[in-house]
Amino acid sequence: MGEYKTPGVYIKEKNAFGTSVVEVETAVPAFIGYTEKALNGTEDLTGKPWKITSMAEYIQYFGGMHTPKYFISKSEAPAPAPAEEGDEPKPAPANAENTFRLKTAAGEYAIRVENPYTLYLHMMLFFANGGGPCYIVSVGGYDGGLKKDLLANAIGTLKKESEPTMVVIPEATSLPAEDCYALQQAMASHCGDGMQKNRVAILDVFIDRYSADPGTKVDYADKFRNGFSTNFSSYVAAYYPYLATSLLSDGDVPPDMIVPGDSMDTFLSSLGLDEAQLNGLESVFPKDAGGAVLKELDKNVHQALLHSSVTYQQLVKAVREDINLLPPSAAIAGVYSTVDSSRGVWKAPANVTINSVVKPSIAISDYDQQELNMPMSGKAINAIRTFPGEGLKIWGARTMDGNSQDWRYINVRRTMIYLEQSVKNAARAYVFEPNDAGTWINMKCMIENFLRSVWKRGGLAGATPEDAFEVHVGLGDTMTGDDILEGILRITVLVAISRPAEFIEITFQQQMQKS
Repeated sequence: MGEYKTPGVYIKEKNAFGTSVVEVETAVPAFIGYTEKALNGTEDLTGKPWKITSMAEYIQYFGGMHTPKYFISKSEAPAPAPAEEGDEPKPAPANAENTFRLKTAAGEYAIRVENPYTLYLHMMLFFANGGGPCYIVSVGGYDGGLKKDLLANAIGTLKKESEPTMVVIPEATSLPAEDCYALQQAMASHCGDGMQKNRVAILDVFIDRYSADPGTKVDYADKFRNGFSTNFSSYVAAYYPYLATSLLSDGDVPPDMIVPGDSMDTFLSSLGLDEAQLNGLESVFPKDAGGAVLKELDKNVHQALLHSSVTYQQLVKAVREDINLLPPSAAIAGVYSTVDSSRGVWKAPANVTINSVVKPSIAISDYDQQELNMPMSGKAINAIRTFPGEGLKIWGARTMDGNSQDWRYINVRRTMIYLEQSVKNAARAYVFEPNDAGTWINMKCMIENFLRSVWKRGGLAGATPEDAFEVHVGLGDTMTGDDILEGILRITVLVAISRPAEFIEITFQQQMQKS
């Protein structure tokens, strides 16, 4: 009665329903790499995680595609090294780094590639495969070359962001092998160490695509396992091999991407053009103010050579195929997003096709995949394969903790992260609440309601909710009297997460005729 002083009618409202669990997002990758720009108006976004939802937003804030230079010359004249600004291209040894060879109708050519920046293409592949909201961390522009330290330092900027659930650095494979492995180890440590443990790293198996001896078979999966090591292997999924994509067509190869390694006359004569064709090209060469012919390719020359030289067509095709050859991590992140939205995070992201991809760079057979999927070390690598009549598919769903019964499958790890983070965020509402039976019952009901909804959608295994999960809380169950005196409230949640049917065995046997 002490609260009422004036006669009258007083109304009190009482909450009928307890706090509910708000489900966290499960497919929000964070991409780290080099971009043309990093601007939001006048605000510099370099080194800052920035959320986007489409390719149009990426272009708005981070610019367009980098145009790499392909220095082309006949094998007798080695491909040139990158020149300083204003200098003529300089020859490089025939076995120079980032150089590959192409046999054409006019002979063999050496093609040297400047270190390309490929994040733009990876973002195209991500959105083509159903990607949605994601974070971009730009480490710099298209100059100065790729640097491991810049990419590694950018990982730390994600510590303050709670929303990303995947970390992807597609350009890691453009670094030397040792730097690539070190950067990937830093990604794994970021995901599995510290207080967060709320995201996974998607890794690419390094392939030396510009090998000096392309005819020699190299076990890149074994090299990857030997070079990459981590204590947080359940937070890592690796995919192999690279993908031949269809992102760019021959018409998307601009003339300034192709740089003659020698003089223009030498380059043209190497293409196998006859005298009439060479004379016909003179009219389309650009000229300076004094009327002198410029020694470079422009749009008109490029188009004229495409129509008159089969060798030039082969060179342009080789350039396009090299640009389109990409490691799969960005596409995999897009597939994760698609599977999560259509089926749920508990569905293994495997037996799924990849869009905008022609074929894997390396054909993998059943025999080849045995060692990839179930190595003695447990460092499983998920294969991307082509099946006759079915096309290209992701054919693996393991983490690199393949010898663990708990964390063998990537969907199990990601589902547990989803459950943990959702319940953790909801439980914050009860911090500093009385540590008594009322709070315990409220929290138990909240968690059970959430887990029941997950079970109904197929996220937990069991014929009944009782088979799928249990929630324990209370004095004498999960807590002692000392725990309560110290302000500790302990809750134990047991969940049966559904696991994929990785191996399906069907037995056939003959029986006696009965009629």
